[in-house]
Amino acid sequence: MKNKILITSALPYANGPIHLGHLAGCYLPGDIYYRYQKLRKRDAIHICGTDENGIPITIEAEKLGKSPQELVDNYHEKIRKSFEAFGIVHDNFSRTSTPLHHKNARDFFTRIYEKKYIVNKTIKQYFCPRCNRFLADRYIEGTCPYCDSKEARGDQCESCGRWLDPENLVSPGCKICGGTPVLKETKHWYFRLDVMQPQLEKWLLKKDNWKNNVKKFCKGWFKEGLEPRAITRDLTWGIPVPLKEAKGKVLYVWFDAPIGYISSTMEWAQRIGKPDRWKDYWLDSETRLIHFIGKDNIVFHAMVWPAMLMAHGDFVLPSEIPANEFLNIKGGKFSTSRRKAIWLQDTLELFDPDLMRYALAVNLPENKDTEFDWNDFQSKVNNELANILGNFINRTVSFIKSNYSSRVPLCKALSNEDNKMLHFLDETKKSMEEKIEKFELKKGIKTLMDLAKAANRYFDKEKPWETKRNAPEKCANTINTCIQVTDALASLMEPYLPFTSKKILKILNIEKNEWNRVGIPRIPGNKEIGKVEILFRKVENEIITLQKEKIGEEEKKMADRISIDEFKKVELKVAVVESAEKIENAQKLTKIIVDIGGEKRQIVAGIAENYSPEELVGKKIIVIANLAPAKIRGVDSNGMLLAATKDNKLTLLTIDKDIDSGAKVS
Repeated sequence: MKNKILITSALPYANGPIHLGHLAGCYLPGDIYYRYQKLRKRDAIHICGTDENGIPITIEAEKLGKSPQELVDNYHEKIRKSFEAFGIVHDNFSRTSTPLHHKNARDFFTRIYEKKYIVNKTIKQYFCPRCNRFLADRYIEGTCPYCDSKEARGDQCESCGRWLDPENLVSPGCKICGGTPVLKETKHWYFRLDVMQPQLEKWLLKKDNWKNNVKKFCKGWFKEGLEPRAITRDLTWGIPVPLKEAKGKVLYVWFDAPIGYISSTMEWAQRIGKPDRWKDYWLDSETRLIHFIGKDNIVFHAMVWPAMLMAHGDFVLPSEIPANEFLNIKGGKFSTSRRKAIWLQDTLELFDPDLMRYALAVNLPENKDTEFDWNDFQSKVNNELANILGNFINRTVSFIKSNYSSRVPLCKALSNEDNKMLHFLDETKKSMEEKIEKFELKKGIKTLMDLAKAANRYFDKEKPWETKRNAPEKCANTINTCIQVTDALASLMEPYLPFTSKKILKILNIEKNEWNRVGIPRIPGNKEIGKVEILFRKVENEIITLQKEKIGEEEKKMADRISIDEFKKVELKVAVVESAEKIENAQKLTKIIVDIGGEKRQIVAGIAENYSPEELVGKKIIVIANLAPAKIRGVDSNGMLLAATKDNKLTLLTIDKDIDSGAKVS
């Protein structure tokens, strides 16, 4: 085991709140692993911060009508508070908009540029005529050429995980206005991944301990051959490229973001009054650098980032990259940009954080995608936390309170069963250590629950409620053993259930857990225990029903929305009304003849109560020109006009400036 452990969790974009998918992907695993290492008294630090540069920020800011700075300031604080409330512990939680990080990113770029690992070239890039700007990759959406997903971005397809360039997309469209972009020439700077491939491949092939999903993903890229990757973008928000000839360009967010790990470590060192302490981690080859990420970040953390570090030459390379798959909801991926999620802040208003930490920990998507389900959450809380773990601890401390005046009974001579139970503690600790060290965190929490189950069986078999009367010494030994198990459970659960662990310590009147003492009794006889409290309250059906209904409402909202591709199918044109007349025996209907650029159309519309035929003639209106023909009250209608209604009043959509009929509305 190397002496120093530098743990990072992927920097969350400051474009939205934290959801359960984020937590299951990297933040809860990173916290569990870090807490465990600290309990083992190892030199470990946990570094993170918000990612505040790049296109996801500008897109969300434009959507909300805010400046990027206003957006990131708001979400940085919300994310920080959410992590804190959920029990996620960081030695430093920074942000990539700090002057320190801007300097580090520019210096990093300059270093590898001077070493000839960065080149520039003129390319054709998509330009939106309607928005009058070059479109960075995430401003473009289209169909993935590999898996046919209709929601692929210009940089990556979230469905299949493939890394894309905008020109790879089928039917690309501008994410902002929905228009069709055109290719225009511009200049960008590229990182020579192709040159780095031999060194990178040799390094990666030695990682026998890495998860299969990471190794398999990388091998696929090596087989196709790495190519130079653009690391600049046409944006006004971000870190300016430190070259005179790159005016108006900023560093690609996935170039500057991982450098944020270094910046955050530097910030930590400054904050603790030891400004050079960061070097003990980043400049020491004996440091274990561990990146907790989701699978959509594998390409950047397992290939691009290590290649950047190799090109720079000074810093330690990643030791492990335990990437998780996706936690889904109702068969679909959590998505911040599409607001399809269960938000952490909402769950914390309803449930104690350890309930959610447990439900996620036992369902971590470590080797395959998993799905969050509210019924399963209720079952995990009620049947496992409350009925097994909470039940054992409650029956133990309640028995001491009722039968021993809240003082732990003395243990005089352990029986074989008592020794077996205490031995099981030591075996559980060793098993959990093995699993957590291998990043099998889901197996780790299940091992903990196996201990709680065994403890309940031990309590039932020894029957202290009977031996208290007919074998008081045996009863005292049993309950003393049970309180030692309770103490061990508090230590072993701390990485997973830190809030519950603290509650148990308070009941036991103990200041802190000691992982290395698990299996060795440390609660002395006659020690007074504190106030007994229920550790886990069961989740009622009503609250689960409300959460399921909430998901259903969100899905309905999403289902009611149409995609850009669907909207593009609607053909809106300017039309001139040439004649109009009411339809007999139809109080609301008017038949109009319109001219759509030389083409005559008959349309039936429900506007008779708001417009007389005379008012309509000569108006330039907007019509849907490609609507399928229909019969309304037996009259042919070949199109539909657009109007707005409020309080039963209807107003036609017209043109505010003169334009020819037949003009396309876009």
